[in-house]
Amino acid sequence: MSATAVQLNDNEEQQQIAYLHDVVAKQKAAYSAAPYPSAKDRRNDLDKLAAALRKYKDELAEAVNADFSSRSKAETMIAEIMVTLECINYNRKNLKKWMKPSRRHVSALFAPASNKVHYQPKGVVGIMVPWNYPVQLAAAPLATALASGNRAVIKMSEFTPATNDVMQRMLAEYFSEDQVAILSGEAAVGAEFSNIHWDHLIFTGSTAVARHVMSACGKNLVPVTLELGGKSPCIITDSTDLKAAAQSLIFGKATNAGQTCIAPDYLLVPKHKVEGLKAALAERYKASFPTLKENNDYTAIVNERQHMRLQGLLKDAESKGAKLTQLNNANEDFSGTRKIPLTLVENTHEDMTIMQDEIFGPLLPILTYDSLDEALNHIKAGPRPLALYLFSHNSAEQNKVLTQTHAGGVTINDCLTHIAQDDMPFGGVGDSGIGAYHGKEGFVSLSHAKSVHKKGRINMGHLIHAPHDRFMHKLIYKFIIR
Repeated sequence: MSATAVQLNDNEEQQQIAYLHDVVAKQKAAYSAAPYPSAKDRRNDLDKLAAALRKYKDELAEAVNADFSSRSKAETMIAEIMVTLECINYNRKNLKKWMKPSRRHVSALFAPASNKVHYQPKGVVGIMVPWNYPVQLAAAPLATALASGNRAVIKMSEFTPATNDVMQRMLAEYFSEDQVAILSGEAAVGAEFSNIHWDHLIFTGSTAVARHVMSACGKNLVPVTLELGGKSPCIITDSTDLKAAAQSLIFGKATNAGQTCIAPDYLLVPKHKVEGLKAALAERYKASFPTLKENNDYTAIVNERQHMRLQGLLKDAESKGAKLTQLNNANEDFSGTRKIPLTLVENTHEDMTIMQDEIFGPLLPILTYDSLDEALNHIKAGPRPLALYLFSHNSAEQNKVLTQTHAGGVTINDCLTHIAQDDMPFGGVGDSGIGAYHGKEGFVSLSHAKSVHKKGRINMGHLIHAPHDRFMHKLIYKFIIR
């Protein structure tokens, strides 16, 4: 069954919307009754989530495979289950330290007193999940929400119905719905979800949809974390080891068939390096995927709509003068499937749709440059990307790229792996997102940092009260205001 085959009728959509309002009310009431879960309670919740993922991992992999029509089980285990379990473990290990109030300086003017910042759960968090990594992008934000002491409602994508069913059964087995609830639904449910007065909303998806989500949140002054995407560049330099770069690039672009928000979107390559890089990419791709059509290691495009969109990008580029090189090692016919071989696209220009929109698939434009400054100017001229990749062991080149460009995150001499670093924030900048989560930054994002200024029995504050011509006022004017 294709991922677009299961659609809700209007009545089912309204039922989901009614359930949404009902469960949000239940969670807000439950949070009000228990607004500050202990470290022990939070660790128990994280343990339950980890146990749930381990118990259901095979069912989840089968469901994701069904939704995509072909998705490597190993990809699901590594990119979804393993990454999420590592996230849970890191949160569990550190949450007690993060929960501890942070001592802050007290000016002599206000002494004796103490200043502390208390990290208080925000309450009920909404999580909007895209289709490309439906397990990880539901469970990892949920882990952050639970570690921060919050309750959560998860909106799954309508394009992953099989995965949604398993996720719903899994979470219902381990959590009551007044703590964790999950629903699916199409555009009407998504619109209503973004209009709820959440205590925080996490949205992962496209920039176009994010504009509507943020607009809806603005009406209710809901704090929001947006994890988007954009055209993430990869820079090859004169000093790049092409064989090593090709190995990482094939991993970065073939994982999930490029349907990854931080996948390399296009390459910037010195002109004299292009042919060598193409040869290295073709060699590595053949070693990784000698065949594609019946190869369970190679993922299909999630649905026909996305498949047609990607084919349209190729046709548009070719009609405008692009050169296409399809890495189809076994010369297979892919009709009747949604698999697309990695396709290198040369001679591109800005009038091509492939150079305007995030690709989100196994198509890889190769742009050439004469100087590193030219490559950096190209990146700086566009919206700030979610990820940037550089293949160089030259420290001067590394420093130049890091200081002269903006990106949500950077990996040097590899692809994708910065997202799996639990002790670093993950988030975009500008068009690629707002806010960050993962690690301590996730805990802080889903907590309210409440300032607490505490006086003891001795309170000298009265010395600056009216009337305003006393000795303390004269000292303030003389030594502080001057």
